[in-house]
Amino acid sequence: MRMLKFLLPAFLLFSSLGVAAQGKEIIYEYIETYKDAAILEMQRTGVPASIKLAQGIHETMAGQSVLVRKSNNHFGIKCKSNWTGPSVSHDDDARGECFRKYESAIDSYRDHSNFLKGSKRYASLFDLDPLDYKGWAYGLKKAGYATNPKYPQIIVKLIEDYNLQDYTLIAMGKLQPKDEVLVKNEGEEGKMQAENAVLITNAGEEANSLSASDYPTGVFTLNGAKVIFAAKGTSFLALAKDHDVALSKIFEYNDLKETEEVEADQLVFLQRKPKTGLNEFHIVREGESLHDIAQREAIRLDALEEYNYLDRQTKPLAGSKIYLRGKAPMKVKFSDLASNERSNSVNMRGSANTSKPAIHVVKAKETLYSISKRYDVTAGDIMKWNNLRSNTLHIGQELKIYK
Repeated sequence: MRMLKFLLPAFLLFSSLGVAAQGKEIIYEYIETYKDAAILEMQRTGVPASIKLAQGIHETMAGQSVLVRKSNNHFGIKCKSNWTGPSVSHDDDARGECFRKYESAIDSYRDHSNFLKGSKRYASLFDLDPLDYKGWAYGLKKAGYATNPKYPQIIVKLIEDYNLQDYTLIAMGKLQPKDEVLVKNEGEEGKMQAENAVLITNAGEEANSLSASDYPTGVFTLNGAKVIFAAKGTSFLALAKDHDVALSKIFEYNDLKETEEVEADQLVFLQRKPKTGLNEFHIVREGESLHDIAQREAIRLDALEEYNYLDRQTKPLAGSKIYLRGKAPMKVKFSDLASNERSNSVNMRGSANTSKPAIHVVKAKETLYSISKRYDVTAGDIMKWNNLRSNTLHIGQELKIYK
């Protein structure tokens, strides 16, 4: 990993000498340009938005460096042996070193996330609280990201001077974009609220599609759960054998019906996902289903249903919030049910129709998921029909099942 070893212009001399006013405006412009990319990358991979922005500012001289201008490389990532994409030659620790080249800055932001997420060297960073920017800064240095002994102090000072922690809070759903603060002048009296700050929601079908370039290759983790990105046509049986996971568990962990091949490029989890997400909430993209959200956020689908008073056949409206760590304050806005048959059997309050239900007596080792598969209904349905407040079942418990 490269480090700027030459003398920086005045606007990046982070010292007691201060920063030139013109230089500050360049940094504000960089933040304004790339804050949404940093937020989305944090929501995708867990790399704190504050860290990503601070690294981008420092590594590119706020977008002004020679390297970034000729390569769109915002994080100084060198080619390494596994890089097969375009590259540029640039003098750094040695003359004419190979650096990765990207078609766009967004590609660089994604690759930086994948670089950190996919490396064992940085794995311990993802166990930190995402708000612990100091831990991340010093952890990056310890893991060998940079050779400059003052690298952590530089990153921390950038985060604190430019309120970059706000973007981490926005990504986590703990701060509304309209409440972010940019320091336009030195001192507390210079703080001013940013206008028209908008969180990208990626409207359109393209925004909802997944791409292998969005994720590391091989096994990686999302929200603490092991996962791979599988291409359309991949054999589920081969996946199960390659990763020593029971085939039935693959379908269970991913809330999928049993089938031979992966029907579309998608994430496939190799262990059970957590009941809570990394972020506070998820902003629904156009065309997203609850299942899509559960996979993107690495959270159990039945927990998502419970938190938001919905079932998996419900299509939430684009732009609405899906809560990931606890009960939503109110029912999430939704569009028509995907299946008309679902609307005839249960309404949104969980009231069953007038047909007589089947009674299922819970046996040892049975779960809501296994029972729902047996009757071809959803776990959310069973919870609504029986007024269940949690997924916990007891042997001998009687459950009403409407068909």
